[in-house]
Amino acid sequence: MTEPPETAQLVEVPFDRSVPGEPGKLIRVSPLVRRIIAGNPGPMTFTGTCTYLVGDGEVAIIDPGPDSPEHLAALLAGLRGETVTAIFVTHTHKDHSPGARALQAATGARIFGCPPHDFSRQPSGHPIDAANDFGYTPDTVLHEGEAIDFKDFSLVCVETPGHAINHRAFALPQENALFSGDHVMAWSTTVVVPPEGAMRHYMASLAKLLMRDDKIYWPGHGGPVRQPRNFVQALIKHRRMREQSILARLKAGDTAIPAIVAKVYQGLDPALTFAAALSVLAHLEDLVERGLVRTNAAVTLAAHYHPS
Repeated sequence: MTEPPETAQLVEVPFDRSVPGEPGKLIRVSPLVRRIIAGNPGPMTFTGTCTYLVGDGEVAIIDPGPDSPEHLAALLAGLRGETVTAIFVTHTHKDHSPGARALQAATGARIFGCPPHDFSRQPSGHPIDAANDFGYTPDTVLHEGEAIDFKDFSLVCVETPGHAINHRAFALPQENALFSGDHVMAWSTTVVVPPEGAMRHYMASLAKLLMRDDKIYWPGHGGPVRQPRNFVQALIKHRRMREQSILARLKAGDTAIPAIVAKVYQGLDPALTFAAALSVLAHLEDLVERGLVRTNAAVTLAAHYHPS
């Protein structure tokens, strides 16, 4: 989700919204990594989902993308003469994981990565049901620090819950790189949507990345994050300032989420109003858990909130 201009004194995040490439074109972005972008642009996906090919000859695919015959065909055409040995999935949103099934059917490769969607966290009929891939079934779920070794490289699981509770990133030690999925993206902040996602987990995962020494991130949308430590520090400060702006609106008497969104996200594209409301809800859920905000009802979009 793109952050609009606003009156609150937020930390300036050094976003890079340059177009990373043409959808459907396979390009090399590093000695070990190639990228092809799916043709699913939009306000939440930027120019489309980035699918990464790691290695040459024997290749691992990261985030095959949406259920798109066109994207699969372009991917397989770019791989002509090579063997797909593994498929990795960062999380189970429909712009990332459904393509894994078709790619597996075409290549026979095993699917590694995040666990399936956790139905216990999201009751049926939740308004973001449509975003989730309920049919995803990996062959092997990877956990923190587990590595899959290939001939010329390895991919190591880094658990990064927040955007989704099952979100994983994958480190490529040979290039000191991290495939960051939707956890950190150069073009925009990340949407966190309760109950599937949680701001508490998201912030902890950002802090976790600060302990690493990756030199570059390859995200699920947009171009690379080239100075990860500085960028992550800016994201953390930005979120804390967002939190303060929400608390300020509560103290000013705006107890309902629509009123908070209208003041905090001034100039927002109307198409992103619902996403902004969900982001405010994620912050409020975290603030309630920390005892800084109270509500007499469940933490929902319709509830009213007050400073403690």
